[in-house]
Amino acid sequence: MEVHHVTEGAETFTCNAFLAIGEETTLVDAGAWDGIVDEIRTHTDEIDAVVITHQHGDHVAQLEAVVDAFDPDVYAYDDHPTRTHELEDGDTVTIGDESFDVVYTPGHADDHVSFVSDSSLFSGDVAVHDDGAFEYGSFGRTDMAGQSRERLIESLEELLERMPNGGRASSERSESPGVEHMYSGHGGVFHGDVRDVVETGLERAEKREPKYPDE
Repeated sequence: MEVHHVTEGAETFTCNAFLAIGEETTLVDAGAWDGIVDEIRTHTDEIDAVVITHQHGDHVAQLEAVVDAFDPDVYAYDDHPTRTHELEDGDTVTIGDESFDVVYTPGHADDHVSFVSDSSLFSGDVAVHDDGAFEYGSFGRTDMAGQSRERLIESLEELLERMPNGGRASSERSESPGVEHMYSGHGGVFHGDVRDVVETGLERAEKREPKYPDE
């Protein structure tokens, strides 16, 4: 699957937004950078769908601009003026050329979902490879109103269970090498043992210590 980080050049605060080119050319999150439409057009003239991990401003501020430019289907857990399809836990969506399971992963946000396939994970903010707190294996912040560390811990556990080789995965998936590509809402893209990254983040979250010194 051909994936482009289309907010990588942003000079303003935004999430990572990823464009997956394929059978179903899909944008994962729209970000908050006003240059995203022009950047997308350097890769493709059409977007079939936008899938939203959650509706914090840094993930959806440019959603209406993207919809105006490309008229895609919009998949989101919570209602949004541009939403055309409601996401629920257990749904399946196509991103690029891969089929992804929708996993409801609240804690950082009440409407947070992650997308996991045989080889890739779009984790939004629930799990990240690196950020300002940790360089390998981190988790979404939970110190703001409406957030919950306990619920996020449960979500990380559920995400691990739903990944290939995670106990509840199908027998067909259990024979796969596991998830090797991690595209999270912040930090860098990671290629390698994604399960270990998420497990490391879970271990840190379970300590119940503040993620940032000023929490």
